[in-house]
Amino acid sequence: MRHYENLVIVKPTLTEEEIKNTLAIVEEFITSNGGEIIARDPMGMKKLAYPIEKNARGYFYVIYYKIAPSAISEIERRFRINEEILRFVTMKYDTKREIKAWNDMVEKTKKVTPAASTAVVAENTEEVAS
Repeated sequence: MRHYENLVIVKPTLTEEEIKNTLAIVEEFITSNGGEIIARDPMGMKKLAYPIEKNARGYFYVIYYKIAPSAISEIERRFRINEEILRFVTMKYDTKREIKAWNDMVEKTKKVTPAASTAVVAENTEEVAS
């Protein structure tokens, strides 16, 4: 099992419930392929550096997980098929130094309470609606 991080950018036009459902599907892609999700970091709605599919904003979500390297191609294939995902990037952490940095990021992410992450989704969804 190797250490991975995925940044997923979801369409901003989705409602709060649709965003939660899309993120649940993303996590299901990982767990159904034998992955173990260690931490989640909902970063919220952010302005993109350039428009993607005519969207100037996107909902950013980071997932830290462990999985066998052979499953990554299937996860990325399913990300490409999902139309609610604007972009994604998968980062692999290999060396001891990288794994230490991955562990530090996980610990930093775990300090955020689950209630605060739900509030980020609600706050950013209201921001897009106005």
